[in-house]
Amino acid sequence: MLKIEDLVTSYGKIQALKGVTIEVSQGEIVALIGANGAGKSTTLKTISGLLRSVSGSIFFAGEAIHSLPPEAIVNRGVVQVPEGRRIFPNLSVLENLEVGAYGRKGHGKDTREEDLAQIFQLFPKLKERRNQLGGSLSGGEQQMLAIGRGLMARPKLLLLDEPSLGLAPVFIEEIFQLIADIHRKGVTILLVEQDAQAALDISHRGYVLETGRVAFSDSGQNLLHNERVIEAYLGGKRE
Repeated sequence: MLKIEDLVTSYGKIQALKGVTIEVSQGEIVALIGANGAGKSTTLKTISGLLRSVSGSIFFAGEAIHSLPPEAIVNRGVVQVPEGRRIFPNLSVLENLEVGAYGRKGHGKDTREEDLAQIFQLFPKLKERRNQLGGSLSGGEQQMLAIGRGLMARPKLLLLDEPSLGLAPVFIEEIFQLIADIHRKGVTILLVEQDAQAALDISHRGYVLETGRVAFSDSGQNLLHNERVIEAYLGGKRE
């Protein structure tokens, strides 16, 4: 579904990605793990068109998308849920969700109501708070809202950037359960996450980024038992 080849992305003179090559097949959850500054979020932003690559290529469903504007990439089914949630605090939960469907082709009232019903089934807390301002929600609820907004765009590939960031442990467990539920509904997921244990535990495969390069990759379970991953990202303990 997604194929990235020799991707190079820079911030001015600073090269953030130095030839990244990864693949995501339809129906997979694939995790990108690594230290802060390794290039994980930069990879997602480049896929989404929020950053332009210096060189390399990005193919989605066989089509080159690395030169397309962000809205065209979304319309093809690649949707990013950004780090830090980025909800609209002064809009209601319902209005935030409706923003996710903005610009979607064939978006009529009937399809909107159908999609909202599915979101509220997946996130019952959002249904309870549908008329509440987004900014009044807890951190975990705001993350649910951000993911729900992304799902309203009907993604084929969902890019999740640090979904557990800043959340209490009880919400982290709930968020990862919801990610697994979304995957079971047929959405392919590329997941960037600092909590390597939680990310690899639900992923089919994973890539480890180090200073802008793919250091190694393997199945999620193999990476969980890789001594280098254990030492660097799992606190030096075998889980």
